[in-house]
Amino acid sequence: MNLTVTSAPHIRSGDSTQRTMLDVLIALIPALIAGVVLFGMRALVLTVISAAGCVVAELLVNLVMRKKPTVGDLSAVVTGVLLAFSLPASCPYWVVLVGDAFAIIVVKGLMGGLGQNVFNPALGGRAIIMLFWPATITRYTTEAVPAFNFGAVDIVSSSTPLQTMARPALPDASLLDMFLGKIGGCIGEVCTLALLIGLVYLLWRKVISWRIPVAYIGAVAVLTLIFNKGDDAFVWMLYSVMGGGVMLGAIFMATDYVTSPAMPAAQLVYGLGCGVLTVIIRYFGIFPEGVTYAILIMNAFAWALDKAVPVKRFGVAKGGAGK
Repeated sequence: MNLTVTSAPHIRSGDSTQRTMLDVLIALIPALIAGVVLFGMRALVLTVISAAGCVVAELLVNLVMRKKPTVGDLSAVVTGVLLAFSLPASCPYWVVLVGDAFAIIVVKGLMGGLGQNVFNPALGGRAIIMLFWPATITRYTTEAVPAFNFGAVDIVSSSTPLQTMARPALPDASLLDMFLGKIGGCIGEVCTLALLIGLVYLLWRKVISWRIPVAYIGAVAVLTLIFNKGDDAFVWMLYSVMGGGVMLGAIFMATDYVTSPAMPAAQLVYGLGCGVLTVIIRYFGIFPEGVTYAILIMNAFAWALDKAVPVKRFGVAKGGAGK
């Protein structure tokens, strides 16, 4: 009888990268449906184009680097969908494709591929778009956008709640409008209800832990409650949490396995850091939103947090010797 001897721990699981990414895509479906309902078919077309752009970019990276095709793990599709969700429906398709290329080729591919990238690819793609075409991704509308227009789209721009709060003033939209997504904003971030449905699914499937989303959202809530700029601190806090990309970032971006800490205590610190930086950038930055750069900054410290935050060790005596 042939035995294969390996070091502990001996743990087997039916999960795979493909299964995990498929669960993430399933969790994103409610937000996609909400985006299509609110912004028309262009939200769907832009999302499909972005996902396809990431798949093609990954195939090219594999070809140039002479690696086996990795598009089957669906990570490129997830990156494309998340990048599209972080953009307004009026964003030109060619701009999205540039973001896709940067996300997959530079942020992910040049770092060694999935598992080696330091920064979240989708947020890296959005950051490069914000750098070169800021006006393109800050034109928001509350109406349906023409789907088959490949250049700049003529829309009636409307202020987002965050832009109103930067003045500072409370938005005209009601809290119910915020919860249901009847506001201007990016495709996948406006409907809080849809994102919470996705969160419940991911927690049920045990794809993510509660620690990062709760710490992230909790930090934003506490800080905006204490340092509010409105007449009603609690209402200001609710608008701050539901406005912009906090929910999308906390649930789907900050929880990325590769770019977030693995240790439970480190995850809490990481989530708190994301929340604190988001509020600081929102209050003192040149843009009303701060989620993108907050998470990217904390991505850079994820490995350090895993090493710095103490973890409980089993089978080791207080003096350091094993029992």
